[in-house]
Amino acid sequence: MKKRINPLMLCAIVAMAPFSLNAKDIHHGVHNTVTDSVIASQRTSLAKNTKNVGFGPQSPRDIDALTGKNERAFNSAPTYKKMNLCNIHFHKNAEHKGGEFTLYAGNGDGHGYQSGYKYSSKLSKSELKLTKNEACQSKHGGLSSGDTIEVHYVYSTAKVKPGPTLGSCLSDSIKNPQLRVETQVYVLVNDKNALNFNILTKHEVVNGLHQATNIPSNTGTPIQYAGSTTGPSYNEKGSPFQVTWSVRPKVAKVNIASLNDWCKGNTFNEDHAHGVRNLVINPDLLSKISK
Repeated sequence: MKKRINPLMLCAIVAMAPFSLNAKDIHHGVHNTVTDSVIASQRTSLAKNTKNVGFGPQSPRDIDALTGKNERAFNSAPTYKKMNLCNIHFHKNAEHKGGEFTLYAGNGDGHGYQSGYKYSSKLSKSELKLTKNEACQSKHGGLSSGDTIEVHYVYSTAKVKPGPTLGSCLSDSIKNPQLRVETQVYVLVNDKNALNFNILTKHEVVNGLHQATNIPSNTGTPIQYAGSTTGPSYNEKGSPFQVTWSVRPKVAKVNIASLNDWCKGNTFNEDHAHGVRNLVINPDLLSKISK
């Protein structure tokens, strides 16, 4: 049964979601690369539009940089095992920087596509062998062997079940639930023995709560920090929603064919990789990370 959600709140959530459904963020066909000045201008606008108006800490960020000056009051969300999984989606290239994903992919088109960070270690020739077709092809483009993706397993304290968009994280009973994103960066390889994306995204009810049961546990101690929702629609304005992030620093290899299979049909109606928000580097918009 479909939940009834306040239309205004749903519009706000979808607009600020880690993935964007805004047409202006989507460019079909060839992706042009913008100059450094375009990204610098976006960062200047972000600083101007958030100065002295009370925005909390923002995301994504460099998880290896622990400093930050934003001290807005922020209670961390519970461990994800005490929350409900509400959405899974992924971005092409890592939104976050750090750990094993530090190779800058470039500025991209200025709207979140072809930018972000890549897996910085080497892959074998067989792993990089191109498949016959790109994975998750759509009008938004596709993915090839060697590409990096950042997967967001989104959790909510509301009584909800997994579904499409961050609207699935809300309920009529709780319009402002706490949100947590368990984050794992993967690199796509042409290897049937690599991890299966369908298994990585498997979810079921555990102790009365919806859970993703196969989030990797061997990719390093997650970096926990206070941040926000992401997505390219927030390159020049602040996200008003608070999120507790948990970002694993090591990259896992995924069989590209299994991702392609997942994109053909899943609970979340995901069929393509979403664009990324510029890395937030303004210390006034970053929380301090405690290790």
